[in-house]
Amino acid sequence: MNLAFIPSPSTGVIELGPIPLRGYAFCIIIGVFVAVWFGNKRWVARGGTAGTVADIAVWAVPFGLVGGRLYHVITDYQLYFSDGENWVDAFKIWQGGLGIWGAIALGAVGAWIGCRRRGIPLPAWADALAPGIAFAQAIGRWGNWFNQELYGRPTDVPWALKISEGTNRVAGTYHPTFLYESLWCVGVALLVIWADRRFKLGHGRAFALYVAAYCAGRGWIEYMRVDEAHHVLGLRLNVWTAIIVFVLAVTYIVISAKVRPGREEIVEPAAAEPSGDGAEPGADASGTTGAKADAEASGKADVEESEDDSSGTGDSAGTGEKAPEGDGTPQKADRS
Repeated sequence: MNLAFIPSPSTGVIELGPIPLRGYAFCIIIGVFVAVWFGNKRWVARGGTAGTVADIAVWAVPFGLVGGRLYHVITDYQLYFSDGENWVDAFKIWQGGLGIWGAIALGAVGAWIGCRRRGIPLPAWADALAPGIAFAQAIGRWGNWFNQELYGRPTDVPWALKISEGTNRVAGTYHPTFLYESLWCVGVALLVIWADRRFKLGHGRAFALYVAAYCAGRGWIEYMRVDEAHHVLGLRLNVWTAIIVFVLAVTYIVISAKVRPGREEIVEPAAAEPSGDGAEPGADASGTTGAKADAEASGKADVEESEDDSSGTGDSAGTGEKAPEGDGTPQKADRS
């Protein structure tokens, strides 16, 4: 008998009158807010404008949710389209079922659209958001705890997760793989933050590091899970996905470091432009600085004086009379 374990909630939904408050949805929403908030802090620190991350997230988040759901439905189609199943359940996202691979892939498409509208390089934006995404995943995984899903093999370790009897699950204590992945994601976020400060990662390499580190953990955590999944050559489909994406991320880091070393100096061109019409500080409406205007005015006066002196040499006050000979001092023109 296991005397120590992590209890599961009796329900993942709190009924607030006619409105159901679902724990899974709350975890996803809180994760998104944390990712945007932390990403905004990193973006501003890189020289960007406050609020830009949120503006682009308006595009990235909906695309990511759709992509995550599509990946889940496609890879677990038997849960919705086999005999006895209701295909309408494929749209019930609140019941759980978001694939991170599809969320990142299609979310990147939405982010690309948002970045193009703002004239911002997508890799720089992704670098700023990378650790925030990992923190969001760490929070979002607790949604699986509310739904009593995605646990691992049976175990009697003190931190085992107690699962109650329900649809497609047997009561018992299991490895809390949701907790393992949540803690791993926190570690990934801290790793990216440290590496970014230490090595000044740029051009998408901080994001690629997040992807590679997450895949490394997802591979062994996925191997522990016992929920139904498709297998290829004896390995779960998500394990193969983690391996392939890990290789691609590491390859990108290596090639990018050689082709585009260093970090972007300007991540948001609009934030680096001077205010107003681009004139220098102290400039007049024409864009001429005060010192430059004084110099031009002084030079103009000297030219006019020189011209007047020249005209006064032959005629006196412009009357046509010859100037009297005296001490040789030229007569100045009348400026009245």
